[in-house]
Amino acid sequence: MINSGTNSGVGPFFRTSGQNRLRLRTLIVLRWMAIAGQLAAILVAYFYLGLQLPIGLCCLVVGVSVIANLVSTFVFPENRRLTDIEAMLVLLFDLAQLSFLLYLTGGVTNPFALLIIAPVIISASALKSRTTVLLGLMAIWLISLSATFNIPLHFADGTTLAVPRLFEFGFWLSIVIGILFLGLYSHRVASEIQSMSDALLATQMALAREQKLTDLGGVVAAAAHELGTPLATIKLVSAEMIEELAEHPDLRDDAQLIKDQADRCRDILRSMGRAGKSDRHLMRAPLDTVLRDAAEPHLGRGKAVVFDLRPAVGGTTQQPAIQRRPEVIHGIRNLIQNAVDFAKATVWVDAEWGKETLIIRVVDDGAGYSSDILGRIGDPFVKRRNSSQKKDMRPGYEGMGLGLFIAKTLLERSGAEVSFANGSDPFLTSSERPARCGAIVEVIWRLEDIAATGEGGLGENTQIEA
Repeated sequence: MINSGTNSGVGPFFRTSGQNRLRLRTLIVLRWMAIAGQLAAILVAYFYLGLQLPIGLCCLVVGVSVIANLVSTFVFPENRRLTDIEAMLVLLFDLAQLSFLLYLTGGVTNPFALLIIAPVIISASALKSRTTVLLGLMAIWLISLSATFNIPLHFADGTTLAVPRLFEFGFWLSIVIGILFLGLYSHRVASEIQSMSDALLATQMALAREQKLTDLGGVVAAAAHELGTPLATIKLVSAEMIEELAEHPDLRDDAQLIKDQADRCRDILRSMGRAGKSDRHLMRAPLDTVLRDAAEPHLGRGKAVVFDLRPAVGGTTQQPAIQRRPEVIHGIRNLIQNAVDFAKATVWVDAEWGKETLIIRVVDDGAGYSSDILGRIGDPFVKRRNSSQKKDMRPGYEGMGLGLFIAKTLLERSGAEVSFANGSDPFLTSSERPARCGAIVEVIWRLEDIAATGEGGLGENTQIEA
């Protein structure tokens, strides 16, 4: 039971992972660092440690990277972003260059052989999965070739640097495991960061949309209040003219038209401003009003929405007035939408207040949350659902958990604690399950965090300045 969050005005365009994310300049800078490190290692090994290396070939291989970097710098613009294929080709070049350098300097016995993991990690962090898999397989193949075919390292006296075969195999195996583990780890972490970034952006958009709607409701309600008197006057005068022009049908029809258009203006303003009564009303409202306002878009969708408001033990009988904040309205609305989407017939919205806390529960009579995702609800892009919640229950549904993530994030921003549970054991039969057998979402505030402060009442309406 996961909500796609379609009411939030957000969509699948957030999933942009791997689409032109790597800048060419970033890879150029990294390659310059690699070139500096390779030259330093070669020169220190040859002149200071006295190792006999084919220094001419080694410098030639490094020079190829220098030429590639210079061409990339002068031919392409600095802000060029690479496609997946372009980035893969650049990283394949780096893999091949490093592998050939390892071939010239002892293969896996070279302690710098570990650096062959670097291109794979870059791909896992920024590119698509299939690109990373291809680069990983190429890295394993190249390091295997370097381990099998290489020019051994020789000391100044001509002796060969000999490493036991068992150690050489261990070096190779550690690099292969490093490629697999670090590649998978980097890809998983990068995917989660990207998902969270996309979801937070969607949350900000949803909150901004709700804030705009709230502001618009206040302006329209104030305009409706101001225009109420002149429209009533027009309607009264036109009604009198209709009576007095009974003997003049043409003029009477004109007066009737004026009256009808005045009624139409009144209905339009009433429809546009039904979300708010005045600016003061938009800032604070009784708990029942806020809950019904949040549920209003989903009351006519064929499912019964039952409201049950009651004080807790020791609480006052009068329901509290709470802050009518956009994040509260939108968060509760998403929870109710999710419940209505998956309920069989009924959704319950319970509210209970005491001296220090306010608790709101949204319960349905559906199948409940799948046990394998229950602990991850509230994270973005949770895709797996209970088998009983297939597309025949919700045609066209492609939920990713974004709606519940938005609701949880917005409500927690207002100071609430949000928890998810099921109303009954999923293994019970239909006759054994209670009425409230589906999903349960519980939202708990400290009353001081959500209660509206100041005097009650709507207050005087203020005139809108031109």
